[in-house]
Amino acid sequence: MYHFIGIKGSGMASLAEIVADRGETVSGSDIEKYIFTQKPLEERGIRITGFDETNIQPGMTVIIGNAFGDDNVEVKKAKALPSVTCYYYHEFLGKLLEEYVSISVAGTHGKTTTTGLLSHVLENVRPTGYLIGDGSGKMPRDSHYFVLESCEYQRHFMAYHPDYAMITNIELDHVDYYPDLTSYRQAFEDFANQVKKGVVLFGDDENVMQLKVKTAHLYYGLNEHNDVRAQNVEEREDGTSYDVYYKGALFGHFDFPFVGKPLLWNTLGVIAIGIMEGLSAKLLQDAIAGFGGVKRRFIIEEKNGNVYIDDYAHHPTAIKYMIEAARTKYPDRKIIAIFKPDRYSRIYYFMDRFAEELKQADEVFLCHFPQNAAHEEGISITIADLAEKIEGSHITLEDEAAAKELAAHGPAVYLFMSSKDIYKFKNKVKEFH
Repeated sequence: MYHFIGIKGSGMASLAEIVADRGETVSGSDIEKYIFTQKPLEERGIRITGFDETNIQPGMTVIIGNAFGDDNVEVKKAKALPSVTCYYYHEFLGKLLEEYVSISVAGTHGKTTTTGLLSHVLENVRPTGYLIGDGSGKMPRDSHYFVLESCEYQRHFMAYHPDYAMITNIELDHVDYYPDLTSYRQAFEDFANQVKKGVVLFGDDENVMQLKVKTAHLYYGLNEHNDVRAQNVEEREDGTSYDVYYKGALFGHFDFPFVGKPLLWNTLGVIAIGIMEGLSAKLLQDAIAGFGGVKRRFIIEEKNGNVYIDDYAHHPTAIKYMIEAARTKYPDRKIIAIFKPDRYSRIYYFMDRFAEELKQADEVFLCHFPQNAAHEEGISITIADLAEKIEGSHITLEDEAAAKELAAHGPAVYLFMSSKDIYKFKNKVKEFH
């Protein structure tokens, strides 16, 4: 019997789905509020309750979400019972991946989409399990591969010793934990050097290029020094195409229904992993062309001449690329950016960069910080501090009246960006069109 404390968290939900797929009995606890990650849990018949110490029974294996400490009643009881085996999320995941040919996807940006794309490709080769940071997890009983999103926060990915890894980019983040870029970059170097077989590295990123990687590796990107290189790139409203060269020789031509530089780079990284595994260009082309995307990553809906895009973007660089991608796909449309921050520390540290990137939209609406956001971060700022740096921006609530007002700014491409539940506001805006 496995019990997950904080089961609705995106990584925890994915892991619980995997454990259930392996034939184990799974239960979990969390807050009562509905979160989109619980749907696949409920579809598997996983029982979800509120936090209660009676949920913890002798003989259980308990997986503890990384956000939960000893002040949680279930954590306290689980650690007190000698017959209960406890793991934190990353500890259990590190143990689990040893049973498969494992590929970790790490990096500041692009982990979720790349993990989804890579697992989709490998499913065309052999049975593949995956853990994606959008709350999606799957583990066929006969899985050969296991692709997992691997987070650098508090160096949690150091619990993983995968067969292969990909590092998509390195740009300082999680500034509430890492004091500077040097320590942040060092975490990725340490991780890369404990990978067992091979690492693919985004060679157009100067921070990635500074890593001293001893594990066998390939660089991928557009610049000449890369082992796996894209050339003759053509970006269109309906997709992207390019030729791939491996160590100077043409590997194949690729044509994808995706827009935006991040997807171009991440697709190339997946091809580099495929080359390491000896996969053919045709297999990779066919598999990637059939990729349908992942939850909350540039998800497009349309209604009455309006376009609604939901994306997880919560870092200035991610916002930059999302606005660029929207402009590429909808070059003659008004772009309205709606942004809801998640961490006070991130906004405080990157305030000017958030403002700079959001200004690239035609209009900007800013939502307040989540009510339960971490005041304990010790930072006294409000959304008004960001709004002051973006001329003409609007501060909005997320209620019916605010949705009606925002809808009146259409027709437009509405780009909703947040790691939080901004998709609920998107749904309200749609009702007024």
